Amino acid sequence: MDVRIIQSPSEGTFSILNRRKGSGPGHKIEVPGAIGLVQGKLIEMVCAADIAEKAVGVTVEDIRGSCPQNMIMLAIFGDMASVKAALDEIVRKDKEMGKQW
Repeated sequence: MDVRIIQSPSEGTFSILNRRKGSGPGHKIEVPGAIGLVQGKLIEMVCAADIAEKAVGVTVEDIRGSCPQNMIMLAIFGDMASVKAALDEIVRKDKEMGKQW
């Protein structure tokens, strides 16, 4: 699983993600203070979305793309502190689950 964070995203970056989000560009999200990006297998991304939404007040969207390896990407929108907290929790739980399996 790959995890990245974009602080104060540019209008262009936000526009790219807005066009590709699963709910479509018609579902409005204000330009956030930060965007967390998480990419991995479908099972990991469903769990990551659940973890992020339960951890803090963020908006999670799947980002549509074409990847021959069937990787899925999530964008986590919110203020910097909330997005960082959500990503930290995703990474922590992923490591925890890896030890259990």
